[in-house]
Amino acid sequence: MNRKASDSEEGWDYLERGITKLKRIFEGLPEPAFNLEDYMMLYTTVYNINSQPTYPLDKDSKQLYNNYKQVLEDYMPSKVLPSLREKHDEYDLLRELLKSWANHKFLVKWLSLVFLPLQGEGAYITRRKLPKLNAFGLSCFRDLVFDAVKDKVKDAVIALIDREREGEEIDRTLVKNVLNLFVEIDEGKMHCYEKDFEEHMLQNTVAYYSRKASNWILQDSSEDYMLKVGECLKKERGRASHYLQLSSERKLTDILEHELLVVRASQLLEEGEFGCRQLPRGDKVDDHSMICCDSEKSRNELGIGETLE
Repeated sequence: MNRKASDSEEGWDYLERGITKLKRIFEGLPEPAFNLEDYMMLYTTVYNINSQPTYPLDKDSKQLYNNYKQVLEDYMPSKVLPSLREKHDEYDLLRELLKSWANHKFLVKWLSLVFLPLQGEGAYITRRKLPKLNAFGLSCFRDLVFDAVKDKVKDAVIALIDREREGEEIDRTLVKNVLNLFVEIDEGKMHCYEKDFEEHMLQNTVAYYSRKASNWILQDSSEDYMLKVGECLKKERGRASHYLQLSSERKLTDILEHELLVVRASQLLEEGEFGCRQLPRGDKVDDHSMICCDSEKSRNELGIGETLE
């Protein structure tokens, strides 16, 4: 970028060319690296434009803020979203999502630094009580990209979890990072994670283990059934600790105990050979330690008064 004065039309032209360069870099197009000198020139341009007296008041500041917003509102649906929509493999989609999110945060960081004169004590954004630069930038990704693909992302993660349940080794780190994104994109709140992923994951878990339990009841003795239940609970606790949010573990084990024990209680008792067994209790359990259930509700449903060792 050539040095230009940062006032009047020349300043606006310089700013437009600088932002175009930034976007081209993030699109992977041939462009010289964006260095500290480029940043300082753009920052100075914004500062000078923002400092000029205008009529009506804040005319140029408003235009600068709108320019910042427009860059992101145009870039997200035209460049980022199509690259995600064209991914159909679970791994390709999730990796592209994390890549897009990381690139977006970096772009927002740079743009926020360039437009920094707009916010701060007494500055335009503060006076007008507008969303701050970084907050608006991150919300753009959530509103214009993530909301459009979150169902597809949720389905991809659940599909990988089911594949792991069937014995396939999956990329647990990738799954963990994607689920962390559900929280990060909601500014650390759990609403997006719980509503857009966890509820569906728990429903899928019930359906998955309902099918499994129906087959086990028909094929296995009560003793073998209880061994399988114990192994499932142990694996699901491990699964939850690796990549689900901490609050999900208790919910997951609760619905599993209900589906595999409470719902199946009458069928197990009808076999006539049901005995008290112990199920694994996390890390404290070995292969010889099983209990028929670890909740009072399950014990009552199964008619178990005391556990046997």
